[in-house]
Formats: sequence, structure tokens, C-alpha cells
Amino acid sequence: MIRKMTVALVEKGKVDTREINVEEVVIAGWTGRDKVALEKHIVELEALGVKRPASTPVFYRVANSRLTTATRIQVSGEASSGEAEFVLLMLDGRLWIGVGSDHTDREIEAVGVAISKQLCDKPIGKVFWPYDEVADHWDSLILRSYVTENNEVSLYQEGSVATMLAPLELIEGYTNGQPNLPSNSVMFCGTLAAKGGIRPAQKFHFEIDDPVLGRKINHEYDIECLPIAG
Repeated sequence: MIRKMTVALVEKGKVDTREINVEEVVIAGWTGRDKVALEKHIVELEALGVKRPASTPVFYRVANSRLTTATRIQVSGEASSGEAEFVLLMLDGRLWIGVGSDHTDREIEAVGVAISKQLCDKPIGKVFWPYDEVADHWDSLILRSYVTENNEVSLYQEGSVATMLAPLELIEGYTNGQPNLPSNSVMFCGTLAAKGGIRPAQKFHFEIDDPVLGRKINHEYDIECLPIAG
């Protein structure tokens, strides 16, 4: 099964907009480099009833149909939330960097993480940068997200990508030591602790900031909560 998407590949300031085929989507979980920060996130999820992972990192496959660049998603009930992550795209033998939100149903996460990952759409920004343009200053990149609650916007997450394992290390962890992701695949690569705790929102805005080259990739989406009849 193939998921067709339109993306903008931005290289040295030039934009190549094209339709791509995504065949495989992977969610990497518990990817923190800092074991103290990783433990904080695990405890944060334990408070919601989520069991500790058997190992870290861990890699979940989700249906490629869940990947979307839409600005609105629908979810069941009011117990889901987004989280900003850097995203890897393997295309035509090259690695590209983008940003996404691993939107997750938190109630079902307490039942089974793999199931919860499958239940919600995974929004991503349309823009991608070549990895080799940021590799030499990778740890300078910043992930950030904002939530809209009661029509007010507040900072939800902020921190360096250096808090997560580096892209090549994550790739080797998923591929059992191979240096590249499978062709036409996308990997979400872990998130940051939420300021004020994990919670639902009306709107979720997320971005990756490259202060060295003075640019950002961002995206936002509204969350429509569908009623649960019983």
C-alpha cells in the first residue's frame, strides 16, 4: 500500500515541490539521550497509566494512511494530544529532515502503546531539508510546540533535538545496524516533556527551528473531537 503526498524539498534555498510515495511509517519511542529526561517522560506517561517500555528506544509501525499534511484531524473523544517530533524521510537514496506530531490517544495508550499509535492521524509539515545541510550543526536545532486551550495560545514543548538520539543512531537501531532507512519511509523520532503536563487542546502548532541558518519548518492543525456514544 502506498500513501501519496505532496511535499516541498528545500535545498540551498530552492524549492522542489513534488508528489512522493510513502510506503512505511515508523514511530520511534523513548529516544532520549539524557537518561534523566527520558525517565521524566516515562514517569509522565506512567501517571496516565502507560506501562514502562521493555527497552529503549522502541520502534512502532503504523499504517501509512495515518500520515497527513491536513490542517484538521478528527479524533474519538477528548483524551488525545499532539507532540512535536523531528521526522526523517528517505527519498531517492537521500535523507531529509522535517517535523511532525505523533498525535496519540492517551486513554488507549494505557491499554497498549502500539494500538494507541494506530488510532490517530500523524500530521507533518510539507517542507523537508536535506540532512546534510544540518548535519554539522544538528544539536543546534530546536523543537517547539504550542497549544490553544480555551482560545488562548501557550508554549507546550521546547528543547534541543540533542535531547533525542541522533538520526543515524535511530536509523541503525531500527534497521539492525544498516546505515539507511528503507526507501520511501518516514520515521518520527521522539519528543520532549510537556510544560504543565500532557493534555488535549483545540489546536496544536509545532515547528523545528534552525537558528544557525535562520529558518523554520512549521505546521498546525485543529483537533475535532468526535463524541463517543458508548
